[in-house]
Amino acid sequence: MAIELVSVSPAQEELIVKAIALGDRYTKTLGLLTPPAYEKAAEDGGLLVAVEAGEVIGYALFGLPKRSARIRLAHLCVAEEERGRGIAGRLVEGIKKRYPQRLGIKAKCRRDYDLSGMWRSLGFVPDGEVRGRGRDGEILDGWWLDLGHPDLFTEMESDALLVVTVDHGVFADLRGLTDATGAEESRALEAGWMADLVEFAYTPQLVHQIRDIIDMAERQHQQAALTGLHKLSPGSAAVEERTRKLVQAATQAIPGLSTDAAFLRSVRYVAETSCAGLQVLATRDPLLSSLTDVAWEVARVRIVSPSTVTLHVDELRQAQVYRPADLMGTEFRSAEVAAGAEDELVAFFEQSGDDDGTAFAERLRSLNEGAIAWRRELLRDGQGRPVALYTWSLDGRTLVVPVLRTAGHPLQETLARQLLFLLKRLGRDCGAEIVRISDPHSSEAARSAAGDDGFFEHDGGLVALLVNVCGTAAEVEAVAGGLARELAVDATVLDVGMPAEVTAVLERAWWPAKVIDSELPSFMVPIKPRWSTELFNVPAMLIARSDALGISREHVYYRSSQRRGESVPARLLWYVSDGNSTGEGQMVVGSSRLDEALIGTPDTLFSKFEHLGVYGRAEVEKAADASGHAMALRFSDTEIFPKPVTLRRLTSLARDRGLPWSPGSLISLSKISSELFQAVYQEGHRTT
Repeated sequence: MAIELVSVSPAQEELIVKAIALGDRYTKTLGLLTPPAYEKAAEDGGLLVAVEAGEVIGYALFGLPKRSARIRLAHLCVAEEERGRGIAGRLVEGIKKRYPQRLGIKAKCRRDYDLSGMWRSLGFVPDGEVRGRGRDGEILDGWWLDLGHPDLFTEMESDALLVVTVDHGVFADLRGLTDATGAEESRALEAGWMADLVEFAYTPQLVHQIRDIIDMAERQHQQAALTGLHKLSPGSAAVEERTRKLVQAATQAIPGLSTDAAFLRSVRYVAETSCAGLQVLATRDPLLSSLTDVAWEVARVRIVSPSTVTLHVDELRQAQVYRPADLMGTEFRSAEVAAGAEDELVAFFEQSGDDDGTAFAERLRSLNEGAIAWRRELLRDGQGRPVALYTWSLDGRTLVVPVLRTAGHPLQETLARQLLFLLKRLGRDCGAEIVRISDPHSSEAARSAAGDDGFFEHDGGLVALLVNVCGTAAEVEAVAGGLARELAVDATVLDVGMPAEVTAVLERAWWPAKVIDSELPSFMVPIKPRWSTELFNVPAMLIARSDALGISREHVYYRSSQRRGESVPARLLWYVSDGNSTGEGQMVVGSSRLDEALIGTPDTLFSKFEHLGVYGRAEVEKAADASGHAMALRFSDTEIFPKPVTLRRLTSLARDRGLPWSPGSLISLSKISSELFQAVYQEGHRTT
């Protein structure tokens, strides 16, 4: 009977069950994975099984991170009685054939298993080592199988950490001397393949609970085990205020809630996590889990179970790890500032007054200490020169930016505007509703551009509102008004049917707000994949875009001069128009703001917009119609949807709402209703 490799889908329950049974035979060497982990892998395309005579005799379970081009191999398992038949090699080759666009396959294995010969026989090469999180502190060897892409890409990938706060229950599961019921769920966090993906942190509340342990041996053991975790010490005043707000919100949201000592401990974990700038808190405590909605609403903390961390590590880490997607299509590179490199940065960024070189370097160093989890991001150009520096952390619903500097560079003005938009996108992705730039000496280029993006002076810094609502004027006003009252500033009153020009200014200032019952029109623009790649880096390019194009917030797109009811300003939805007969590959990938629609000769348009576009002069001439004229659409602030909206889904959204639209209108630019824009925009940002 021949061996067949099968990429398991969620519907193939029998194969999933058999893979789980096989994995359970070897938990001592593979590490523990619960059944939902196999089901999630099948859902994501990461479960490949070897089947013979209807039985699963081997499998590979692997991750396909969305923001990394690496394949993360978690399990490579072959039944003991079937070993020596080349099944492991076939599974690895099966992964390679199914995902050839990935850079390679990464794996980890305990050194004391003495399996280096097996990994080498499969084509893997050693790739460093880390110390595991198990009780015996085992050494994990890294192994790497390159899939043959050019070497220049290998430095672009990193396994950025998801930093997770743990409560005492999870900590005791991982480090305690005694085994609690259900501890296996927490110990799955120690699987070797997660060693450089998740970092555990603790706050003062956990230390207090360890101190209260009566058994001296257990207490001392747990105190010693804290050295393996990241210590956080958020300010006590901020924690007290955040705790007060959480208690108030919880008692209002949960009738009959008992505010006893156990409840206050739970709230304290949330408050300390939030004030330390983190967003993920792992627990198995039902009381703490009951505060999930309140924790997110008040403090922007996600309370999750340990199994959720193992199942969704890639999605969760996007709440804390961010790289500017637009900039990554260029030769600009972003990375954390290395400890000890602060003095070297003084020469690149301006200081003044009491912010001289020594003080500036000392302030940067202070943002690398344990009280708050600050991110210190340094942006370099293609020659490796520092061109921008910004630090940030999340304080509840506010993204705080204590340092924002740009260095002297030909693209400094463009870069400053891009950084302001980047901070807004970062805040929205983290669930923030306010961006506060508190740097007293931020770059002049950034300060001069901030007003256009809705930043205003407040308490010695610059503040902007993030109104994450695509809805009516009343719905947008309700959220914006609440934020304004929180800041003790005047709220803006919005009316139904606001003029397009007023709406466009408001939507930029309160980005990502969209006021759908205004006079601002919406259009669908078909675009070929080649141009969407060059303009938006979607689908992603393998060769870097020009720096000027990649970091600009403005771009231009050319089409025939035939008018389709265009008016300016407006909203645009970008529809990638090439695909097969079934509609696969045809999708709405993002939205932009239309700032100008200009008709002219190709020479005139090319001369005016050459710095913003990707078309050559000859290609602009091809866009012209029989009249010898073309139209240039100048647009800005493009949002790439996390979830592209397929043609099939687009058609369904229109049909279900009884909206006037048909796929035939996608041949050229066409006006759509505000209701359809809202439906597509919300679908593109839907997370469930």
